[in-house]
Amino acid sequence: MTDVPRIISVDDHVVEPPTLWTDRLSIAQRERAPHTERRKGVVRYVGGRAKFVEGDEPGAAWTDVWTYEDVRWPLHAGLALGGQRHRNELDPVTYDDIDPGCWEQKSRLAEMDANHTEASLCFPTVTRFCGQLFLEADDHDLALDCVRAFNDWMVEDWCGGDGRGRLIPLTLVPLWDVDLAVAEVERCAAMGSFAITFSEGPHALGIPSMHSGYWDPLWAACQRTGTVVNTHVGSSSKLPTTADDAGLLVMPTLLWQNSLLAVTDWLLSGTLARFPDLKLAVSEGQVGWMPFALERMDVSWAHRSTEPDTLAVLPEKPSTYAKNIYGCIFDDLVGLQLRDHVGMHRICFETDYPHVDSTYPHSKQTAERLVREAGLTERETWQFLRGNAIECYGLERFDISE
Repeated sequence: MTDVPRIISVDDHVVEPPTLWTDRLSIAQRERAPHTERRKGVVRYVGGRAKFVEGDEPGAAWTDVWTYEDVRWPLHAGLALGGQRHRNELDPVTYDDIDPGCWEQKSRLAEMDANHTEASLCFPTVTRFCGQLFLEADDHDLALDCVRAFNDWMVEDWCGGDGRGRLIPLTLVPLWDVDLAVAEVERCAAMGSFAITFSEGPHALGIPSMHSGYWDPLWAACQRTGTVVNTHVGSSSKLPTTADDAGLLVMPTLLWQNSLLAVTDWLLSGTLARFPDLKLAVSEGQVGWMPFALERMDVSWAHRSTEPDTLAVLPEKPSTYAKNIYGCIFDDLVGLQLRDHVGMHRICFETDYPHVDSTYPHSKQTAERLVREAGLTERETWQFLRGNAIECYGLERFDISE
């Protein structure tokens, strides 16, 4: 190959514009809607989350702080670096400081062009990866309006106009009520959105688990509308670590474990057995662990395969139902080398713009290296960088077919 094809990235992020909710909600709701306040202070990680500490202590800087009920969430560089690699990820920042590609459509499309990227699926930032902000709210009536406002903005503004066919809609569901979630999937599908973000571990958020059967009406709606379920690492509001005093390298090293837990729940709960046409995308989870994990599940199933309770949930071994699970990588060379065991059809590529570990602006070079070192054929390269994403998300609906 003389060149790699243009990338379809299945895991990027958008920083919500500062007036997203105040522009879209009623006058009576605006004071209580998520909005920004510019304050001076520092950002610290407390319990795995960014916290804002207001004041003039050393390192303090002006920060755009998102305010909603009792939440004060500071915009910080780790989630909005873009091309500014010189910043520390805990640097407080304002919208004036960050790369406009983080939140402005025209600038994002230009960044994608510069990064050899044709299309991109973007997870939210301020709401957290699957909308935990609204799940944790006291006023769920207002929260539902906020979810709908975000989804309208995602479809109409972020992915509309010049973004059509380049920015692929990814919408939220109200996590506190399955019937409302079903209605929102159907409403968004009617608007042209066929992907939702959901928690990798709903039980960790205090809502019914994958084993409860509570979410089956939602999965039925997703299967019926051709909507892909996406579980991004960190969407359980938990990050893996070891000791309380473990260093900064421990968490990113173990991050893939969240995806292992999610896939285990989806398969062993029988969800994908009950909904065989439902597609699950495991975002930012890498794939090298998949063959071993599926083997262990099959072995565990075989030991209990004569038990009625086991067969009622899984009539066949768990790997049988894994055909519609898609993985997402940005640096998993081992996973690509194991592609015959993983399944080449399930490996997608991401750039993770604008996060601290993004390959932007060198995603093309990263893809070239992975393709070369893994020894991918031309067909496999196309699958990795484009074809699998087209198949997973049905991108023919957005006029992307090759």
